[in-house]
Amino acid sequence: MSGFGQLRLEGVGRRFGTADALAGLDLTIERGEFIALLGPSGCGKSTALNCLAGLLPLTAGSIWQDDQRIDTLPPEKRGFGMVFQNYALFPHLTVRDNIAFGLRMRRLPKDEVRRRTTAAIEMVRLEEHASKLPGQLSGGQQQRVAIARATVLEPSLVLMDEPLSNLDAKLRLEMRTEIRRLHQSLGLTTVYVTHDQEEALSMADRLVVMREGRVQQIGTPEEVHTTPTTWHVADFMGYRNLLPLAAQSVAGEVVTVPIGGTTIDGVAQGTVAAGEDVVVAVRPEDVKLGNEGLKGLVEVVEYQGRELAVEVVLEDGTRLHARTERKVQAGESVSVAIDPSRLLVYASDRPAAELVTAGLAV
Repeated sequence: MSGFGQLRLEGVGRRFGTADALAGLDLTIERGEFIALLGPSGCGKSTALNCLAGLLPLTAGSIWQDDQRIDTLPPEKRGFGMVFQNYALFPHLTVRDNIAFGLRMRRLPKDEVRRRTTAAIEMVRLEEHASKLPGQLSGGQQQRVAIARATVLEPSLVLMDEPLSNLDAKLRLEMRTEIRRLHQSLGLTTVYVTHDQEEALSMADRLVVMREGRVQQIGTPEEVHTTPTTWHVADFMGYRNLLPLAAQSVAGEVVTVPIGGTTIDGVAQGTVAAGEDVVVAVRPEDVKLGNEGLKGLVEVVEYQGRELAVEVVLEDGTRLHARTERKVQAGESVSVAIDPSRLLVYASDRPAAELVTAGLAV
């Protein structure tokens, strides 16, 4: 498989009119890495992928494959494979012919085309379906054909644009495992676009979290999950409890904030000063129902298998989301405890009153 040591995006930007869809993207991808571009709709992740693929010209920056600049090359000269959200299969060609199409376009010997196509079909476990047309396949099978067609060319980089978003929940889980298996077994370098944080956390070596066309954080799944660098990243990564408050006091990294008619400590993420507006973030699984702590009333209970998702309203009206194995009912009085090391405190980029009006805290 042809490859590279590093792929570098340096100050990559793409503007549409006066709007920056992507700005100042700096990213180095090592050979064999699985990189996930993650963020909400409109954050610039698909724009970044299309710039990398050559489907969109850059309006700023450059892209380098080792010492060769490639952003000036057309897509077909970059040697990348692409898997689209809508599969983009030829409806009139069989599975085998869809997978072989790129090899034939390169005018490879027939024996080699046959050998590599057969190996690709076996790799995605579609031997029994090789003679079928795409319309005769399930969504998951069609996506496997698209992946085989992209990888049979032995590309230096595989680009995947939300490839699982059209599949049902069960198939998405199966295909997540399949894509990760193929990435490892073939030694691929993969850039994968998704808005699903669970998908990104489970598959990628590193995440690139984006918002409004700019990178918010680059890190391993554990780094991004455990220590988001901004409250916007925390919001996207499942910190459902986001509370606009004011820092009462600061001692080193320990920040004391008022909540539930009392005060609790948290950990400053970056620079936080006493008296300034902050956003406090904590995951529902880190809000513990027990015998001591903040007093509140259970308002909503959702059954989620072994756990319950619970919304508790504290005495000052603050709402906290918790997950618990304890059996509770709506209307029940409870106490809530939060480990200070799990309570992340961020300097706010907007006044607390604005965040409340915007619906950050209910």
